[in-house]
Amino acid sequence: MKILPFKIPKSATDTLIVQEDRGRFLYDKFHQHEELQLSIIIAGEGSLIVGDRIIDYKADDILVFGSHVPHVLKSTPSSGKSHMISLFFTKDSFGHSFFELPEFDELSVFLKNSVYGLRVLSRVEELRTYFVELTQITDRLERFIVFMRMLKVLRGASIETIATFATKKAYSDHEGKRMARILEIVMNQYQRDFSLKEVANLANMSPNAFCRYFKQRTNKTFFQFLIEVRIENACRLLSKEIDMTISDVCFNSGFKNLSNFNRKFKDIKGMTPSDFKNKLYNPHFV
Repeated sequence: MKILPFKIPKSATDTLIVQEDRGRFLYDKFHQHEELQLSIIIAGEGSLIVGDRIIDYKADDILVFGSHVPHVLKSTPSSGKSHMISLFFTKDSFGHSFFELPEFDELSVFLKNSVYGLRVLSRVEELRTYFVELTQITDRLERFIVFMRMLKVLRGASIETIATFATKKAYSDHEGKRMARILEIVMNQYQRDFSLKEVANLANMSPNAFCRYFKQRTNKTFFQFLIEVRIENACRLLSKEIDMTISDVCFNSGFKNLSNFNRKFKDIKGMTPSDFKNKLYNPHFV
């Protein structure tokens, strides 16, 4: 199975693909595909990388990835089994000019912004019902009707873009495997020290060439990316491990210095780790 590009299994007559992923982990390889992906997390949690952003995902998150948008969902092992329902379709799935019809004018911004990755913030329960219903329907016309109802809901839902940067060039298979190796080792081993030479060797590049390559594709340096992965892990620990001290969270997330951890956390999250924790557990905290 190729990491990039990733082929969605389908027959020649499929227009809308409905897929359920169940298991301890979701498909955790950095990948892209021609189809636009609309997914709901039924169970499980972890980290999501899309564009220049690393964020947490959790149950009831509804996520959207545009055509050829590289992304990866890294499940947290302690979260138990994962379950995701996804819909895959292209802009031409239902006809070359289908989504250019006047009836879809209000969806044009949604489709355009899907290149940044999207998270749906409202009407989640309604959409969840439709997702589950689609897994139980075999009649193609009924499935299409439910899908149209989902699009109508999405038209009026509150939606946020995830990334602020989107690469304009689709990854080749070789480039995808190269980036996948880099992202996988960071996501799995973010607690340890990395040298630029080591990571450049992993990509079979010189350090200078690797720095340019990584910045062009993520809009940030490798070490900025590493710090953000560590901060997202710190947020998860602060959210889940109520008895863990800030110092413990710091060192468990790969930081060697508490003051540096506090400074980087505030730079990225806009508040200190202590304020973040207080806001989680004290609803009256300002």
